[in-house]
Amino acid sequence: MGSQINVGKDSKLFEPLAIANGKITLKHRVVLAPLTRNRGTPLHASTPENPNRIWVPNDLIADYYAQRATDGGLLISEGIPPSLEGNAMPGVPGIFLEEQAKGWKKVVDAVHAKGAYIYAQLWHSGRANIPQLTGTPIVAPSSIPWDDANECFMYPAPDGTPVKYSDQLPLELTVDHIKKTIQDYCAAAKTAMEIGFDGVELHGGNGYLPEQFLSSNINKRTDEYGGTPEKRCKFVLDLMAELAAAIGEDNLAIRLSPFGLFNQTRSEQRLETWGHLCRELKKSHPKLSYVSFIEPRYEQIFSEAEKQKFLNSWGLAKVDLSMFRDIWGETPFFSAGGFDHATSWGIIESGRYDALLYGRYFISNPDLVERLRNGWPLAQYDRSRFYGPFEDPATGFTDYPAYSMKKGSMV
Repeated sequence: MGSQINVGKDSKLFEPLAIANGKITLKHRVVLAPLTRNRGTPLHASTPENPNRIWVPNDLIADYYAQRATDGGLLISEGIPPSLEGNAMPGVPGIFLEEQAKGWKKVVDAVHAKGAYIYAQLWHSGRANIPQLTGTPIVAPSSIPWDDANECFMYPAPDGTPVKYSDQLPLELTVDHIKKTIQDYCAAAKTAMEIGFDGVELHGGNGYLPEQFLSSNINKRTDEYGGTPEKRCKFVLDLMAELAAAIGEDNLAIRLSPFGLFNQTRSEQRLETWGHLCRELKKSHPKLSYVSFIEPRYEQIFSEAEKQKFLNSWGLAKVDLSMFRDIWGETPFFSAGGFDHATSWGIIESGRYDALLYGRYFISNPDLVERLRNGWPLAQYDRSRFYGPFEDPATGFTDYPAYSMKKGSMV
């Protein structure tokens, strides 16, 4: 018989973990994953002649994060655009205006009041966007069309009409524009630290701008930013170097999805590209706060069986994250990908990961940490309320009750 796996409060999931090169000691390893929720307040009233393109964090957003904050726990914010150009959806609050910074400070203060820590995830959409939303050109590593002729952006244009991605040819970033984009990220990172975020995570996955540079089917450049796995890594390496210089590498983290398909990422040379990226990052920035990965078989748009077919076709039938775990060594290593009350146990003890990220179940269970600790059942989430904007933004956002408030609870 195998050794017994500890669950609940006896699990290593509830042991301390040092991140940020030892500056922060978490009291448990149940981490809120970054989750786009589209609950920001418009900066101004929207009209057909002057549509609102900018959203600001509000008191409801502060309540949402505070509900999920626990003493010594870690929250990763929703993706925060560093510029209007990178703002991928309606209702997403950025951090490039003073009004936005003031709103995020309320969020940070609410989280800190609960004894928790919060990192700002910086997120630039790149080609996964439409100019009707931002009022700016849509940028990408290369000017190539979306490869699905009929796929529409998930929100209509401000005038209500659906917009096909394939009708919006992105602008290929010049080297000067790349440098400006990196400076946008750095300015956002500095603002985040100034208003009290405990660190910054670069969103380097899910088919957004950094991963677009890493993806051979999207990055067709022939200059120093493309053409080989090593060159396709240059944008992310340059960006991380500038961010580390701006805020300190021990305040900096990165999220990666080496096997992702979201937003048309159909890259070849997965292990070569992401392996090179991680080896170079580890060598250049040995004191990163942590690294965060997405499980190879987890996918936002395909079932696990469908995803497995892709992995099989790449010759990666049995792939896992162990190669990346080995590369990163002592750097705290997080993973996300559908963990729940049944699948969370024995993983930290095995040494595979140092902490687990929870998304959907953290939406519907603001007290997820206590539910996992005590073996209480998890409430089901309402997927239709994941992404706003809504006329009633609190529904499916801040109105999920804690278990102790429910009839028949054990508390």
